[in-house]
Amino acid sequence: MGKTIAEKILSNRSGQDVKANDIVIADLDFVMGQDGTSPLAIRAFREMEAKGVFDHNRIAMVIDHSAPSPLEGVSELHHQMRSFANEQNIHFYDIGDGVCHQLVPEQGHIVPGNLVIGADSHTCTYGAINVFSTGVGSTDLAAGLISGKLWFKVPETFKFVLNGKLPEGVYSKDLILYLIGDVTADGATYMAAEYVGEAISHLSIEERFTISNMAIEMGAKCGLMEADDKTIEWVKAHTNKEFTPVKADADATYAKVKEYDVSNLGPQIAMPHTVDNVANIGDVSHVQVQQGVIGTCTNGRMEDLRIAAKILKGKKLHKGTRLIVAPASREIMLNAMRENLLEILVEAGAAVVTPGCGPCVGTHNGVPSDGENVISTANRNFKGRMGNNRAFVYLGSPATVAASMITGRITDPREFL
Repeated sequence: MGKTIAEKILSNRSGQDVKANDIVIADLDFVMGQDGTSPLAIRAFREMEAKGVFDHNRIAMVIDHSAPSPLEGVSELHHQMRSFANEQNIHFYDIGDGVCHQLVPEQGHIVPGNLVIGADSHTCTYGAINVFSTGVGSTDLAAGLISGKLWFKVPETFKFVLNGKLPEGVYSKDLILYLIGDVTADGATYMAAEYVGEAISHLSIEERFTISNMAIEMGAKCGLMEADDKTIEWVKAHTNKEFTPVKADADATYAKVKEYDVSNLGPQIAMPHTVDNVANIGDVSHVQVQQGVIGTCTNGRMEDLRIAAKILKGKKLHKGTRLIVAPASREIMLNAMRENLLEILVEAGAAVVTPGCGPCVGTHNGVPSDGENVISTANRNFKGRMGNNRAFVYLGSPATVAASMITGRITDPREFL
């Protein structure tokens, strides 16, 4: 019987011949925590009376959610992380380095075929480069830090066959929003989402990260893609590690299979207050917006900033709107400076903030006021997500956000391309 990508990686890492719904204990290739989850993991680490981590070179902690610290209590948590990282000699990324989900692949910590856990739900991002990566709680993170192992229930796989090529002005963010709207927020619960087809092969690796990042928004445990030539080239540009890509067998068993033709897809918007409340952009073009956000682990990469700068070049934000831009990493911010992208965005009226999660999580950096509408490239629009449960968050592509900032309402970016 053939195997899916998820079954193969968990078979490889557990040393067993496993299939969907089996329970295994598997070896971890990399472990990550961020500032919202690592302090609890450190406490659990101490309570388990551990002396040291399993491998200091295969662990990273990242301060990205509240960076720089907005509160005295948060500063103390950051201090705990810095002290622990120094004590255990693990990889540590401090304020301004960027978002964990950009840094882990960008800095070459992971390669195709790896098994990775992170104490953050969007750890599924790395599936775009053929990594089984999934979010865990802080106690499981502590267990992983100590043992280098964790238990898994092997997920069934939901296969998405994506035919055609996205039209001009339509992006991978539009595609994943459309898929989430179609299958719903719990349509792939505890499954491995496996994305294949011509539409995926046409996308860059940066665009693929956007799709895998939001697999969790349909309930999936991970969002996997095969490693094609683009993947291998991208990974080799970021690390010297050896790796063996994992490909699903032709006779693999899937719990669900859905096929789509994306050739005529238009820009999509996720409306408040759920990510699966998705509409065509024309249906919400009357909605006035007061704030825009470009960035986060979903859409804060170079291609995203280039798209936004292309639309905003020589233009000004609509009166009464404000735009916050959060590059996904220090490296991206520097490259955006070298390409004059940040200059274009700032001249248009944008506020560029520290590389990191920015306004997405709602701890600082752009909390909206009561009744305001925000158009954001983030991955979640739950009530209160950005720090105010009386505001309304709409999700769209960087192009949609940039276009909307010019007009002051949710706008089809194809009007400006």
